[in-house]
Amino acid sequence: MKKFLDDDFLLDNETAKVLYNGYAKGRPIFDYHCHLNPREIYEDKKFSDLADVWLKGDHYKWRLMREAGISEAYITGDKPNEEKFLKFAEVMPYAIGNPVYHWSHLELKRFFGIDEALCPKTAGRVWEKANEKLKTLTARRMIELSNVAALCTTDDPADDLKYHALLRQDKAFRVKVLPAFRPDKAVNIELGAFLDWHKRMEGAAQSKLDTFGKFTAALADRIRFFDGAGCVCSDHALDEVAYRPATFDEAGRVYEKALNGEPPDREETARYKGFMLAFLGGQYNKYNWVQQYHIGALRNASSRNMLALGADTGFDAIGDKAFAADLVKLLDSLDRTGELPKTILYCLNPRDNEVLACVRNCFQGEGTAAKIQFGSAWWFNDQKDGIARQIEALAQTGLLSKFVGMLTDSRSFLSYPRHEYFRRILCSRLGALIENGEYPPEIEFVGGIVRDICCSNAERYFKK
Repeated sequence: MKKFLDDDFLLDNETAKVLYNGYAKGRPIFDYHCHLNPREIYEDKKFSDLADVWLKGDHYKWRLMREAGISEAYITGDKPNEEKFLKFAEVMPYAIGNPVYHWSHLELKRFFGIDEALCPKTAGRVWEKANEKLKTLTARRMIELSNVAALCTTDDPADDLKYHALLRQDKAFRVKVLPAFRPDKAVNIELGAFLDWHKRMEGAAQSKLDTFGKFTAALADRIRFFDGAGCVCSDHALDEVAYRPATFDEAGRVYEKALNGEPPDREETARYKGFMLAFLGGQYNKYNWVQQYHIGALRNASSRNMLALGADTGFDAIGDKAFAADLVKLLDSLDRTGELPKTILYCLNPRDNEVLACVRNCFQGEGTAAKIQFGSAWWFNDQKDGIARQIEALAQTGLLSKFVGMLTDSRSFLSYPRHEYFRRILCSRLGALIENGEYPPEIEFVGGIVRDICCSNAERYFKK
C-alpha cells in the first residue's frame, strides 16, 4: 500500500519518477490564464486566516459543502471564518476520489508544511499551524514560492490597468504580471449587463460611443492600450458558438438596436457576435497576441441561487450544444484573410476533446509550432481523469510535445500545486509509453519534451 501523498504520488512507473524528478519538478510556471487580483498582488495582501485565503471565492469547495448539506451560512454567509473552516473539514473525508481532496492536501503540504489528512480530528491543529504560517505568507510570497515566472490576469477592456503599471515599476517583485483582454461584455450584446458596461466603456474611451464605428474604434484603441501595458493574450468565454458572417453595417444595426434598449433576437445576436469575434481576432493578430476560446459552459443553472448570490458562486455546469461547424466557420473567416491569430481552444464537455484536437490542425500556420492549440483540461475536467483524457486526445491526434501545458484558472493564490498535479500525470503517461515499449527509452529527449510542456513551450508561444 502506498503512503498518502508521498514523493511518488500519481507517478505510476519508474520512468515517470525519473521524468518528474529530473525534468518537471521545480520548473518555472508560466500561468497564462488566471483570475488573480492585480491589486492584491501589488499591495502584497496578507490574509487574516486559513479560511480567508482558502475558502473565500472557491466555488469548487463550496459545491462540495452544499452537496454535503452544509448551510449556506457556513459557505458564503456570515458565520465566523473558523466555523466555516471546521465545516469544510467535516466534509473533506467524504471527498474521496474528488480532485479537491488532492488539491487541498497538496496546498496544505506545499505552503504550510502540513502532512496530515484534514478531518474533524485534525482540523484544530491544521487551523493553528496554517494560521501561524500565514503570518509570513503574503500574496507575493505565495507566488514566489510556487516559482511563477509570469502570470496573466483577466481584465475587462474598460479597466485602467493601474496596478499592472505599478507592478511594472516595482523592481522588488520580479514575477511578470501581465493583463489579459477579456471582452465578453462587449461581445455578449444580448445580456442585460451590456448597457451598464457600455457606460463604463465610454468612461474608459472618454468619448460618447453612439455609433458602431466609434465603438469598434474604441475597442481597437483599448487593445492598443493593453498591448502597451504588456498584454500578450485575450480570453473569450464562448458558452456557445453561434457564428453567422455579418457586414459592418449589419452588426452596426444590432448595436444601435441594443443601445435603444431593444434586445436583439437570436439571429441578430449571432450576426453581431460573428462580426465582433472576427474583428477582434484581426486586431489580436496585429499585435501577435494569443486568443483563447473557452467553449461550453452552462452558466447560472439555478436562477434561485443566481438571484441570491450572483454569478461565479458555484452554480454552473457543462453544456452540450454542438459547435464544431460554427467554430470552423469563425476560424476559417480569419484564416482566409490571413488574420487568424495564435489560438487556444478549450472545451468544457469532455466528449468534445477529439473535436477540438482535430479542428485545430485544419488551421496551423507556418513559422509557429502548434499555432492553434488544444488547451488544457478546463474547469470540471481539471482532475486526474480529465487531464489524462486531454493529454491522450492531443497525443493521439497531433503533437503533444508542442503543447503549452497547464494553467491555473483560479482566483486563489494557493492554487499553484495544480501545476504539480498536472506534471505528475503527464510524466506518468509518458513514462508508461516508454515502459510499454511504445516509445524508445530516450530519457533525455523525452525529458526535454517534459520541460517544454511544463514551461518552455508557453514562454515561446506567448512571446511577441
